[in-house]
Amino acid sequence: MNNEKLNRILSGKVTSNKMDKTVTVLVDRRVKHPLYGKIISRSKKYHAHDETNASKIGDIVLIEECRPFSKTKSWRVVKILS
Repeated sequence: MNNEKLNRILSGKVTSNKMDKTVTVLVDRRVKHPLYGKIISRSKKYHAHDETNASKIGDIVLIEECRPFSKTKSWRVVKILS
């Protein structure tokens, strides 16, 4: 039996890197309104662990879900796209 979980992977824009080894990532997603059917934009901010402090404000990064690092941080930066 394989014990590996498939973790969610999201991409978003770094909005803050003021914390040590932590970045705030804004993830935008487009969803269909349940009643009216119009496509609307939803966004959410996640705190992600950045071990090397390599991410800068404005970077597009891939983050993946992982074990909790702290009370608010349970995502990890996988790759800096641009």
